[in-house]
Amino acid sequence: MNMLDRDGLTERQFLEQYHAGDFERPSVAADMVIFTVTNTEADSYRKLPEKELRILLIQRGGHPFLGNWALPGGFVRPDETTEQAAVRELSEETGVDDVYLEQLYTFSDVGRDPRTWVMSCSYMALINSDQVQLKAGDDAVHAAWFKVTYRLRERKEIIEDGYVKTKEYELKLSSDEEEFTAVVGRTMTSKSASTSTAYSIVSNDGLAFDHAKIIACAIERLRGKVNYTDIALNLMPGLFTLTDLQQVYEVILDKELLKAAFRRKVADLVAETDHYTENAGHRPSRLYRRNMEEYQ
Repeated sequence: MNMLDRDGLTERQFLEQYHAGDFERPSVAADMVIFTVTNTEADSYRKLPEKELRILLIQRGGHPFLGNWALPGGFVRPDETTEQAAVRELSEETGVDDVYLEQLYTFSDVGRDPRTWVMSCSYMALINSDQVQLKAGDDAVHAAWFKVTYRLRERKEIIEDGYVKTKEYELKLSSDEEEFTAVVGRTMTSKSASTSTAYSIVSNDGLAFDHAKIIACAIERLRGKVNYTDIALNLMPGLFTLTDLQQVYEVILDKELLKAAFRRKVADLVAETDHYTENAGHRPSRLYRRNMEEYQ
């Protein structure tokens, strides 16, 4: 049965006269927050290396924000979904494609891109650093891993009709050659039964576009999920020690954890193997792997 609309048109007739150009349309980008954890060089042979949380940034090779650092990403093509675009960008920038990937948020603030109306569908990826081979894309000068820290700087609270809580965080990014800082506000508003969270850039001295907000959102998501999922195991190699895994948790959460409590927490997430560390400069430690039976 062909139903008629208020103008007396069938769906086929409506589509035949529909002109998409009558409405302004945004461009859509897929931007990637790609996390990895790397080892620092130990001061001595017998000392365990410390971990650092890093994200991948590219230095822009064209306008706008020429020379500034940005998240890897690009425009979504007409024949692909946003997730397919994210996978493509990930493969082009790092050489890997079979990694943990999840959608973060859609950033659509007016004026976030000086070129035109651009909405960013952002994604978070977690990569074992042993897998990565960096390659800068066509619009980048080069790509580099930046150590990232994200720490509370100030807290404000307003209670009126509901409440508003604002926290300001210092986002610091550093490589062997450069270091820059942004301050990001995270505001939680609650009225009646609804709660919303918004991010804002208080100050920024080196990141392009609104990418400081996207990075802050990704870190908050990663920290939240590490407490109740096995997400951190996506940053580990096939075999690892429990000490290595604890250090990864600690560098994500930016705090020390009690050894006994941590091992109880991850007991069901890992499975021991018959392998041990070799040539580590200290007593051999048992190696573990991800417990896949937990998710079957």
